[in-house]
Amino acid sequence: MADGGEVTLRLDGPVAHVTFARPAARNAMTFAMYAQLAAICDQLDGQRDLCAIVFRGAGGAFVAGTDISEFTAFQSGADGLVYEDHIDTVLARLARLPAPTLAVIEGAAVGGGLAIAAACDLRIVTPGAKFGVPIARTVGNCLSAANIARLIRAFGDGPVRRMLLLSEFLDGATVHGLGFSSACVPPDRIEAETARQIARLCEAAPLTIAACRTLLARLAEAAPNDRDVIERVYGSQDFREGVAAFLAKRKPVWTGK
Repeated sequence: MADGGEVTLRLDGPVAHVTFARPAARNAMTFAMYAQLAAICDQLDGQRDLCAIVFRGAGGAFVAGTDISEFTAFQSGADGLVYEDHIDTVLARLARLPAPTLAVIEGAAVGGGLAIAAACDLRIVTPGAKFGVPIARTVGNCLSAANIARLIRAFGDGPVRRMLLLSEFLDGATVHGLGFSSACVPPDRIEAETARQIARLCEAAPLTIAACRTLLARLAEAAPNDRDVIERVYGSQDFREGVAAFLAKRKPVWTGK
């Protein structure tokens, strides 16, 4: 594994384990890692005997968003459209995997990492895990309508507004109270709880599980047009300032342009 990190797949009988491994950067996703995730989803699509697919991060974090240095090559709002389209495609691909998906979350699940967790069917969290989308204070970009809709389904409208507009972070105990997770357990119990939920999934009627996931996905299909908004934000001076300020570890100066 180089500095760019990697996303790995391990098959253990009817259970697939996907790990985001870039611990020095709290598993912040590079574009190469998103490509690896998409390739793993393609590989898993052919595994019809799976009963669970587990996603987790290495080194004490889940995924701390997208690596901001990847944005330095963006020249216009068109680059933002390409990026958000790609993220939407990868997450939609994850959501259509042939078996129930379970995110095991310790540490940070922020920005793109939060979107990955929200795309899963079930989530196990620790009380100290950290959830948020602080882009209004940091990079100055935006999320796609599909990702915002996914977050609202997972958290509810009010908490998502707090995360997006106030850049608030929520801890694991709070998000569990909102219904985001299927369990909130201390770190020393997370392996046992993960094993318990995998066993429940593997014991369930497969056609019923598949039918429920299909119908839940159909109910979530509609999303409004967002392309004008994404292009305006990613093409702005403020976005370029946000990226530069984040990488320089200074506070950004927003101009609204």
